[in-house]
Amino acid sequence: MAEIIYMPQLSDTMKEGTVIKWNKKIGDQVSEGDILAEIETDKATQDFEIDVSGVLLFIGVKEGETTRVNDVLAIIGNEGEDISHVITQLQYNKKQEQENREFIVEKNKEIKNEKIFISPVAKKMAKKIGISIDNIKGSGEYGRIIKRDIEFYEKTNLNKKERENKNVIHSSIRKKIAKHLTYSKFSAPHYYLFSEINADKLIEFRKNLNNKLSLEEKISFNDIIIKAVAQSLKKHPDMNVSWGDEEVIIHSNIHIGVAVAIKDGLIVPVIKNVDQKSLLQISKEIRDKVSRSKSKKIQPEEIENSTFTVSNLGMYGIESFTSIINTPNTSILSIGSIMIRPVVKNYKIEIGNVMKITLSCDHRIIDGVKGSEYIHSLKNYLEDPITILF
Repeated sequence: MAEIIYMPQLSDTMKEGTVIKWNKKIGDQVSEGDILAEIETDKATQDFEIDVSGVLLFIGVKEGETTRVNDVLAIIGNEGEDISHVITQLQYNKKQEQENREFIVEKNKEIKNEKIFISPVAKKMAKKIGISIDNIKGSGEYGRIIKRDIEFYEKTNLNKKERENKNVIHSSIRKKIAKHLTYSKFSAPHYYLFSEINADKLIEFRKNLNNKLSLEEKISFNDIIIKAVAQSLKKHPDMNVSWGDEEVIIHSNIHIGVAVAIKDGLIVPVIKNVDQKSLLQISKEIRDKVSRSKSKKIQPEEIENSTFTVSNLGMYGIESFTSIINTPNTSILSIGSIMIRPVVKNYKIEIGNVMKITLSCDHRIIDGVKGSEYIHSLKNYLEDPITILF
């Protein structure tokens, strides 16, 4: 007997999914435990493992298409089994659902139009010209649309030659990012601390390390910075915290989120227990997770439970910037590019290397003095980076 496979809920916040790739085609034999498809959720792309065996008889969602959780994904049954009646019923149900949605949309439009005040002359003009009154702001009494409003709209809009816009549907990940950052920005009162780092010793430290390492083991500035961030958190545990509705959560582990740009926006894989790892371990783990983030192979549990976040745009030549806190973290560090600048050394102006950093803090729990003490500690580590090894 044929069995309908529905779009699974692969994360606790998932409401819809996009089929990135089908690993089977209609007519293929499938077995329990096979990876039937790759599905993009609001968090990451995951393999969908089926728990039934049989022949793939029907595919309900094409590659690249998005559908809601519990919508029909596929049908699996016996070879040669007639499922035409099942498909007919599914198509009927889908058509009915679409008609219901269209009815609601049209009903809402009628309600909206009923609330627009417009003079008979203006209404006749708009109909003749072929414009929607929804886009016109009335200048008459109580916002009523009158003749001059139609004339003004026609003059300023209809005579313009405009290129056609391209509409791109939001991906699940992009919608999740938008929701998360909007919540963070408006729930946590942000403030920012700026500092400038003398990067001369940082450059020399990295150069000396990499001279002793193979090409595959090369250490980046970001690796060193993340290690320094963790060492500073170890000295200032009151920065390694989260805000709860009734209490402050002081984390015993130091888990650093590393912001990574992907095609659809931003993802933050987490390097756990950074203070307990060597630079080589940190570097290797970051490379692996960045690579899998960009190919959408990162797992949901690998982007959760960070206690602090680092965002580095230095490789793009950005001198300095501010970041939105990655809640439930209460701080995020923004790293700018290392720039060659005139600096004062021993009361003389010389050429030096400087790097600007910005610490975004949640003022509900991190006050200015606390954040400044952390920045001071981090600055000491970065300006004398050999100390992070002790």
